[in-house]
Amino acid sequence: MKLARFVVVPAILLALSTVLPACQGTEGAKHAQVKAGDMPEGESFTGVYFHPVYGYLHLVEDGSNVFGKWMRADQSHWGEMQGAKTGNLLHFTWKEHTIGLVGAGAESKGKGYFLYKMGKDVAELDGQFGLNDDETGADWHNVKQQRKVPDLKSIPGDTDATSTPTGESWQ
Repeated sequence: MKLARFVVVPAILLALSTVLPACQGTEGAKHAQVKAGDMPEGESFTGVYFHPVYGYLHLVEDGSNVFGKWMRADQSHWGEMQGAKTGNLLHFTWKEHTIGLVGAGAESKGKGYFLYKMGKDVAELDGQFGLNDDETGADWHNVKQQRKVPDLKSIPGDTDATSTPTGESWQ
């Protein structure tokens, strides 16, 4: 009887270990449930925005495309993004690079969105970003800086925000 218990329990655990991971991935990617509105008159995504952790985010519009780069406030990471705007809504893909780190853990990527909003006397980007195929997961709120001009080249890094090192879009 004792021998049977030692054989049955591991067999059950083995069966569960193969079934449970398959069940966990059935949700799919998380997408933002947001709708575009009108862009406030006289406003655009082009500008420099500030977040206490993610630092200054430089965004530049090119038609319906928006390109951006940022350097974290603690100088530990730099990132790049590109996306498409509709009204006051920007959906984007992003990559963030850890400064001084090489290998698979040196880069993270994902998707996100921003809604352009007018606060009291200031423009804001209010949105979220997620890892890999998720578009949501963490809040990202930025305040537009009044007297700063965006300069993608001011953010150091080995790529520009509009393409990969090979010149292909990474979106």
